[in-house]
This record gives sequence, C-alpha cells and structure tokens, in this order.
Amino acid sequence: MSLHDAVKIGIVSISDRASSGVYADQGLPALQDWLGRALHNPITFEARLIPDEQATISQTLVELVDAGCSLVLTTGGTGPALRDVTPEATLAVADKEMPGFGEQMRQISLKFVPTAILSRQVAVVRGRSLIINLPGQPKAIAETLEGLKDSSGQQLVPGIFAAVPYCIDLIGGPYLETQDAVCKAFRPKSAQRVRPS
Repeated sequence: MSLHDAVKIGIVSISDRASSGVYADQGLPALQDWLGRALHNPITFEARLIPDEQATISQTLVELVDAGCSLVLTTGGTGPALRDVTPEATLAVADKEMPGFGEQMRQISLKFVPTAILSRQVAVVRGRSLIINLPGQPKAIAETLEGLKDSSGQQLVPGIFAAVPYCIDLIGGPYLETQDAVCKAFRPKSAQRVRPS
C-alpha cells in the first residue's frame, strides 16, 4: 500500500502529422517521462494522440475529465497557425480560466526564444480537474514545468508545476507530492500533509 494518493493523469498530444503517422509523436513520451520523475504518487496515464480538430480536442478533454483524471496536460496546437486550435478547444470546456499558468509559461520561454510571445497556452478548471496546455517541443515542456535553474541547481524562475499540486488540492483532487530535485511543489503550511513518523 503506497503512502501516496494514486492519481489518474490525462496526457494529450495534438498534431495532425503525428496522429496520421507522418512522424513519431514525441509529446506523450516527454510528458510521461517528466511526470514519472516529478511525482511520488502512483500514476495511471490516460494517453491520447489526436489531430488538430477543435471538436475532437474538446471532446477528448471532457472524456478524460469524466474518466477521473485530476490533471490533464496537452501538448501542441497553441501557436498562431491556422490549424492551432488547442486553446479555443480548452476554453470551450472550462468552468474557470487560470490565466497565471499561461503567463508564467511565456515568461519562462522568453528566456530562450523571442517567439514565446506567439504562444497561446491556457489553463482551465473543469469540475475537479485542472487542464493545462503545454508547448509542443519536449525540451520546452520540461522547461515550462520545471522552471529555470542555475548551474548549481538553484531555482531562478519557478516552473508552473510548483503550483499544480496546491491548485488540485483546492479543487478537491488527490494530494500530489513532488520529487523536490525535479520540481518542489509549494503549499501554504496549513495545506501541507504531515507524514506519520
């Protein structure tokens, strides 16, 4: 029996070309790898690889929330190109918008590329689930989740995942516990769970 709450996480890679087999999808393996390293919790992944179709994206997000995913992470489809409709599909199924996530992702990405201002990632709450749009590139996925560290490992800019566990607490989800070396979650003292010694 694990000391940690089990969690179901939806991971969705949105790409016309990867979903049709033109090239191998890199988004789902990158998400699964990072989450596996970042969390102590036992994770069940619900993975989906779908095309850039707004109705399909919205339907997939609703299905994953209904299936009990406390957290749903998408990758791809957040730029200005004509086929990029992930933010619209995400907002269409939202109960609440959480703009701070997108603002922070763009701040992190701007440290690397000036084109970060073209990204339109959003995060929303639907029911008891947090849905976050992430960038499309595996390297950018890790950077935005983890934040920026200096050569000694000191945090320079917090990644967005530091705020995810407390957000999920507040909407009634499981208690997520992070591996501090990857990403240290922040909770007010009153919200921290004390482990029996």
